Amino acid sequence: MQKDNALQSKVPVWQDPFWRSVIYQMAALGMIALLGYYLLTNILANLERQSIATGFGFLEKESSFEIGESLISYSAADSYARALWVGVLNTLKVSFVGILMTVTLGTFIGVAHLSSNWLVSKLAAVYTEVLQDIPILLQLFFWYAIFYELLPSPREALNPVAGVFLSNRGLIFAVPESHPAHAYILWAFLAGCVTVFMMRGWARGRQEKTGQIFPVFSVSLGILIGFPLITWCLSGAPAKMDVPALRGFNFEGGVTLSPEFAALLLGLVLYTAAFVAEIVRAGIQSVSHGQTEAAMSLGLRPGRILNLVILPQALRVIIPPLTSQLLNLTKNSSLAVAIGYPDFVSVANTTINQTGQAIEGVALIMAVYLGFSLLTSAFMNWYNKRMALVER
Repeated sequence: MQKDNALQSKVPVWQDPFWRSVIYQMAALGMIALLGYYLLTNILANLERQSIATGFGFLEKESSFEIGESLISYSAADSYARALWVGVLNTLKVSFVGILMTVTLGTFIGVAHLSSNWLVSKLAAVYTEVLQDIPILLQLFFWYAIFYELLPSPREALNPVAGVFLSNRGLIFAVPESHPAHAYILWAFLAGCVTVFMMRGWARGRQEKTGQIFPVFSVSLGILIGFPLITWCLSGAPAKMDVPALRGFNFEGGVTLSPEFAALLLGLVLYTAAFVAEIVRAGIQSVSHGQTEAAMSLGLRPGRILNLVILPQALRVIIPPLTSQLLNLTKNSSLAVAIGYPDFVSVANTTINQTGQAIEGVALIMAVYLGFSLLTSAFMNWYNKRMALVER
């Protein structure tokens, strides 16, 4: 034994598998580092030769361009950093709302595809086939043209409900006037969300121990509506509305959803929901039919069978591919530049055109969308682990 160890210790380093693998990996890492250094120095030299500034100092300069939509106050006198922040918020807005609507619509279409009603099932199948086969960019152009070509001008705006107007300038509707009570109402709603989350965990544990089903949905709905409503009443019940009114060639007051935002949101939601519907359908079909038969033999209604038996098991199949589709929706929002919605890519492109610092601008775009994707993926991975089967 000692003789074998002595022989192994005399093996040259280049013949030892372990050290040979270490040497090869270090050599590959060194080559990648040299290539990166060469590219970086070459880029810097070319930029210096053409007298192009480098660095992110331009972010503090005045932007000198307007942005049509903004969730925060912004003017052309603000810096490029604030302009880019406006673009980030606009992208977050359309992505967040789009994800919520996509999951809801996709789940509904996926369940409808499995309906025993022939008409409902075929309509869901046609929806998924048609929407999946049309490129997302063409759908964005289609909805954008619908809003601008078919809807009337502001002077002839449609007024389906009091305080709501629809024209080629967008959807304009009344909102409550600003009041200090609104902040307390928001906090009450958040408190309701936390209460509902804790209640759901308690109800699940109670059901596992006793078998008794707690009416989670109705109680949750009552909490989410009741907490803000009670806060509103205690704050004096402010009810004054900011109603839009036609002034000149456009409406003033209220809140406006632009045609660009509406077209982008519709295109992203309808396109991605078609893929989500197929994922939901496949997840439901992955659950053994014996599970449904067992639930029916216990006297459960179809709605409870779906919510308590089928969906909890199907989610373990649905969540991984659903994560990919939600990431695709977030990344496809960058196509907003094609229809004029001021998302982050659009604002960054304008910044690049004005400053000439394309490398920094593209790097910011990559970093922002990487951050969006990592956050979405992290949340979905957490939810996936929470829904995974735990072996006992």
